[in-house]
Amino acid sequence: MALKHAPDLSKQSPRSARIRLGGYVILPRMLDKGRATINGKNGEYHFNCPLDQRFLGFVGINADALKKQLALGKGDGEILEWIEKNAKHKRSPVEIQAWSNFAENRVPMDNESRGYFSEILSKAAPKREDIGTWFEVLDVDDYATFGGKP
Repeated sequence: MALKHAPDLSKQSPRSARIRLGGYVILPRMLDKGRATINGKNGEYHFNCPLDQRFLGFVGINADALKKQLALGKGDGEILEWIEKNAKHKRSPVEIQAWSNFAENRVPMDNESRGYFSEILSKAAPKREDIGTWFEVLDVDDYATFGGKP
């Protein structure tokens, strides 16, 4: 089933992981990737990647169940309502804000993650020394992927 308003991620990046929906970071980016995947236009982006799984685990939602909701053509607000209704872990606004702030400032914590982070950064912006968080490296990688000069 093709969705009318799905982004073509072979031509543009998904929304930044910083963008919030219902207070949650990551969610709008994941929805873009899910919709693009359904349409076969996800480019190099992957729905249910480790970043997406952090959100899914926090709320207690199954990726396949979410993808089925996206395939119905639901908008962001409708998806948020579905998540709030079906989440195994009902989170308060304070918990959501704390989790989102933590996620936004998360840095690579182990050697494998640091290596992967460095690999992305060396390709996207090898001369940048001010990139330290996962969201920063994703933003600069998205920018460079579509022709920006970091």
